[in-house]
Amino acid sequence: MPQYIPEPAYQHGSLRRIGIIVTNLGTPDAPTAPALRRYLKQFLGDPRVVEIPRPIWWLILNGIILNTRPAKSAAKYAKVWMEEGGSPLRYWTEQQAKLLAQTLSKDGHEPVEVAWGMRYGKPSIESAILELRAKGCDRLLFFPMYPQYAASTTASSTDAIADTFRRLRNVPGLRTVRNFHDHPAFISALTSNVRKHWSQHGRPDKLVMSFHGVPRYTLDKGDPYHCECLKTGRLLADALGLQPEEWIVTFQSLFGRAEWIKPYTEPTVRELAKTGTRKIDVICPGFPADCLETIEEIGMEVRDAFLEEGGETYHYIPALNGGEEWIAAMATIASEQLLGWRSLNWNPEEPSQEAEIQRRAALALGSPR
Repeated sequence: MPQYIPEPAYQHGSLRRIGIIVTNLGTPDAPTAPALRRYLKQFLGDPRVVEIPRPIWWLILNGIILNTRPAKSAAKYAKVWMEEGGSPLRYWTEQQAKLLAQTLSKDGHEPVEVAWGMRYGKPSIESAILELRAKGCDRLLFFPMYPQYAASTTASSTDAIADTFRRLRNVPGLRTVRNFHDHPAFISALTSNVRKHWSQHGRPDKLVMSFHGVPRYTLDKGDPYHCECLKTGRLLADALGLQPEEWIVTFQSLFGRAEWIKPYTEPTVRELAKTGTRKIDVICPGFPADCLETIEEIGMEVRDAFLEEGGETYHYIPALNGGEEWIAAMATIASEQLLGWRSLNWNPEEPSQEAEIQRRAALALGSPR
């Protein structure tokens, strides 16, 4: 028999609520080798992330990677770790969830509860689900912070929801923001972010749009990620009024020896410097929140590579993070997904009155609660 998670206490007449789960990839608990080993074991142990036959990958992961990579990764995390908030990804994911809740609370529509959780590490997606259920949420909107759909991110995160739902007796209704790579509000937030940066630092010779890389075989097998990255890049370039020679899409964060989707970010940046490009800006439109891959890899490693090859001016344009236009975009995307669930003509007195009527009717029929 399955072992179900105990249900929250329920009484007839309790108001049923809508919950939103904001999620991101995850982060270690600390910038230390032991913490990175725990995190990498969970992350790289996910078959959605590495599609190598399990027995072979188990040997590689446990025999080599988890004995060599944690210390190196910990050193990188130490460069970006925040005194208040820990890892940038954790900090900004929490802030985005809080700011989204504040924005939705002011729109005059039915109130919603917002929680956040990580696919790997803590707090978990399961903890966010249980938090919202304890608040009476019987409908959940899952809002992964992955603009472009990929099996290794979006699908893996929905796996975590399914794993929790298998252990629930009373499963909530579920909707998912599958992607938002071409949503007008997202593109507008990106555009505004770039223009604000240019107003302070001037325009570059070239805008490099760097997305997280994935193995080439995922594209060959039908994953839409590559195509959605290219569309985001094209829409952003169009919104900025860029000519074809003024921008380029690249892919970063390579891992292992397999071929990944190209062009690769660092070699491209080196080549730009070698061939006379003196000023570039790099933006990461696949990362709504800053993290190790944006701050350390793009902001430090790739910058050094550009300058080493003769480049003169390099700027990393920070992620959307807690920007006002991005939070408004999040609220727009969430509200569209909640149509039919969320009352737009909200009168706070009516639900309470209806709930009391339902409670009395249930008690009259002999309900114990």
